[in-house]
Amino acid sequence: MALNNPAFSRNEAFSNQGAVAVAQDMSAQQLQDMYNQPATLPDREVMTIEDSIAKSAASFGVLLVGAAIGWLTVQTVPFLWIGAGIVGFVLALVNIFKKEPSPALILAYAGVQGVFVGGISAWYELAYGGGIVAQAVIATLVVVGVTLALFASGKIRASARATKVFMIAMVGYIVFSLVNFGLILFGVTDDPWGLRGAEIMGIPLGLIIGVLVVIMAAYSLVLDFDFIQQGVRNRAPRKYGWTGAFGIMVTVIWLYLEILRILAITRD
Repeated sequence: MALNNPAFSRNEAFSNQGAVAVAQDMSAQQLQDMYNQPATLPDREVMTIEDSIAKSAASFGVLLVGAAIGWLTVQTVPFLWIGAGIVGFVLALVNIFKKEPSPALILAYAGVQGVFVGGISAWYELAYGGGIVAQAVIATLVVVGVTLALFASGKIRASARATKVFMIAMVGYIVFSLVNFGLILFGVTDDPWGLRGAEIMGIPLGLIIGVLVVIMAAYSLVLDFDFIQQGVRNRAPRKYGWTGAFGIMVTVIWLYLEILRILAITRD
């Protein structure tokens, strides 16, 4: 794929040519040792869809606990969720660049990022009226559920062309977000949403971009599911189910925050 979730793309376990790439990095002695071992891992030691789902559920469970803490402390410790967001970003980078998954670090990311998500959700709830978080959660679950159902039924699949379009759109969105943040930070615009508050035919630009980003996040989920499926086909070690859980968690958090912002713009 032209652009993939880095949680997967940096790991040969999820590559279409994973076995070839790994073999090229091995010495003659390592290859001989591999030859002397059993041809495949026992079934209980390989990655499966069911095990990846269980690890994902555990990760989201920890995230929800963290979210409850962030939600309850948003007024008593107002900057806790901001600090958690910074720590979560660092942990995300650590998990992405580690060659092998670490369950402890992935669960730590889930907990810390949960505090951030809970805190910013409570802030949105206070600023834009009750019910906005519930609406965002329901919308996120609907998008994830529909995407998963379409992927499981074979009606939607990742393709090289679609992924190239996704790459171009993602780069454009990142550039736009950085420019918009700079305009707000340096007071170039007095609109709290920056360029997102500008209207095109009476529709805020933030809503148009938001809908496109939700579609991008849904396709990112397709890439995540596709990589997990590839890891299962490659009979990757069972520990890589944690990598699958981490990748899905990153995408779902991104999707939820974008939906939350869309709802806030509509209420503003």
